[in-house]
Amino acid sequence: MNDVFMPPAEQAQQQRSDHRSSAIVERGIAVQSTFNTVCAIEYLRSHNVQSHIIERVLSYPDQRRQHAH
Repeated sequence: MNDVFMPPAEQAQQQRSDHRSSAIVERGIAVQSTFNTVCAIEYLRSHNVQSHIIERVLSYPDQRRQHAH
């Protein structure tokens, strides 16, 4: 395997290339702020977002990727 470890801070700086996944994650973040974290987790799980991504975006907002606007 040729996996390269990338610290979370560097991961956060990369641009997300999958726009569908990006939109799902952004909606999950909105669900968290509008309702609560449990609802956001369920929303993201229902869209097959990986657990480590759910944890990062909902628990560590400073590690989120920046919007590509």
